Amino acid sequence: MVKKLKELTEDKELASAVRASAQQIWQAGLGAFAKAQEEGGRVFSKLVKDGTEFQKRAEDKVADVSDSVSKLADGVGKQASGSWDKLEQVFEERVARALATIGVPMQNDIAALHAKIDALSLQVAALSGKAAPAPKPKAGAKPAVKAAPKAAVAKAPAKPAARAAPRAAAQPVSKPAARAAAKKKAPPA
Repeated sequence: MVKKLKELTEDKELASAVRASAQQIWQAGLGAFAKAQEEGGRVFSKLVKDGTEFQKRAEDKVADVSDSVSKLADGVGKQASGSWDKLEQVFEERVARALATIGVPMQNDIAALHAKIDALSLQVAALSGKAAPAPKPKAGAKPAVKAAPKAAVAKAPAKPAARAAPRAAAQPVSKPAARAAAKKKAPPA
């Protein structure tokens, strides 16, 4: 029995040692958990702070790159516009030279000829003693208004009325010519 008592006391001491050891392990685990929880909060806060700073730097870089690309695109657009303008001018000059080479008169040549014709018509009218004919309207002017058949018949009294009316109605009369005809009809005062 002594032997049994010794074994029991040894078992109680062993159990007590195991309990104490288990208690220490449990407390070490709780301490590690508390430490991890405390450090985890700090680490999380630091990660959020670092992420916010990184996002701001990335946005700044994107804005800088966007501005650079925008300026580059504007420069390229201006260069392209200038190139097209030059190309258009060169094309117009070459077409004008080709037309001049084959003898096609330009708009300013035609305008000069009209001016010479008007001047010569005035000289002829002055030399013959007749009233100068009205200058013809230039290209781009409003179309001439047709005169009424009565005015056309009054213009050509020497011809029979039946033949003169259809011909006169078919010919357009400009306003200055109609005014000149009206002035001729009026007796001098």
